[in-house]
Amino acid sequence: MVAVGAFSGPFEKRVELVRGEILTMIPIGPPHYNALALLTDWSYEVVPLAKIFVGVQGPIRIPLSNSEPQPDLVWTVRRDYSQRHPEPQEVLLLVEVADSSLAMDRGAKLSVYAEAGIADYWIVNLLDKQIEVHRNPVGRGYQDKSIFRGDTPLHPLALPTASLQASRIFG
Repeated sequence: MVAVGAFSGPFEKRVELVRGEILTMIPIGPPHYNALALLTDWSYEVVPLAKIFVGVQGPIRIPLSNSEPQPDLVWTVRRDYSQRHPEPQEVLLLVEVADSSLAMDRGAKLSVYAEAGIADYWIVNLLDKQIEVHRNPVGRGYQDKSIFRGDTPLHPLALPTASLQASRIFG
């Protein structure tokens, strides 16, 4: 429907597909935009661009759950995605920036990402000024959850030499 323009024109809507349901995406506010810009800057500073593709607010395809969410930031294996969207086995890091979407990111999206086997899922929680890291997916959940605040370094699984401190996002 998106490809044929069903959501374009004067009443354009940003949508994503989660478990077969078309969901309208809430417009992002300044704190969300700022956090995403800082995460994007950090990504381009640390990733080897010849091996890792950095995607911003683009879709990933998850056939298992009939989903095509649009995470805020995703690192994938570097390849040509001009003919199809990245799929879970290519995702190295997936990040959602959350304020009004926090319940969805901790609920329906977390279960979709876990079920798809996405190993490193981060929620940048703007409300509590923390980064919630979910790892070791099992079924529709994650076995490990860690909270990062302040200057405690966080290391992506796909690039353990890189580090991010929550203070870089939240000041």
